[in-house]
Amino acid sequence: MAVTISVTSGAGLTKLDEYLLTRSYITGYQASKDDLTVYSALSSPPTSEYVNVSRWYNHIDALLRLSGVSAEGCGVTIEGSASIVEEAIATPPAADTKAFMFDVASAARDEDDDDDDVDLFGEETEEEKKAAEDRAAAVKASGKKKESGKSSVLLDVKPWDDETDMQKLEETVRSVQMEGLLWGASKLVPVGYGIKKLTIMMTIVDDLVSVDTLIEEHLTVEPANDYIQSCDIVAFNKICM
Repeated sequence: MAVTISVTSGAGLTKLDEYLLTRSYITGYQASKDDLTVYSALSSPPTSEYVNVSRWYNHIDALLRLSGVSAEGCGVTIEGSASIVEEAIATPPAADTKAFMFDVASAARDEDDDDDDVDLFGEETEEEKKAAEDRAAAVKASGKKKESGKSSVLLDVKPWDDETDMQKLEETVRSVQMEGLLWGASKLVPVGYGIKKLTIMMTIVDDLVSVDTLIEEHLTVEPANDYIQSCDIVAFNKICM
């Protein structure tokens, strides 16, 4: 099912932010051309008001700088532009991805029109269309660059207690630099009793970076363990080239 959306309004970004709350990508379990379609439609990076959209945007932006994105998607159409993705994604998408419809006017209505294209928002201006087309062209050119052996990893970094300085903890994590490692978006997630954990995305070159070594030899030893109690791998996805 082709889905027509707009990300030029606050209402559209709010719906997208809610959709990405429990997802890493627009469709499926890896970055695909569906992500590029939505990414290219954004004329500028989303503000911090849209936490989940910002996390997703920064991750896709990092992937494009490192390796590009080539996986096919389920098909997402941005209003006013041609569909970038036409073929089905090889990796099975999440079950509820088929209901990816940002319908602000009828949000309370049951999703009973899944077989129809959805046209939810007004006309884009000529400037917005041109900006989207320019970004789509740049993304398409970037997507041709292929490198193998990369992975997207989501880490949970836990402090010792509620008195741990979480800003210092994140600075400590990001201070770990090595060839083939790129830190991405992050956020603080409450875990209870006033304690928060740091959830942070990173992209690694598999041949250069071992996540186990990163945790055991850099993040949970002195001086990092002054702030970090433990690290857990939440998600580990190969980036298909």
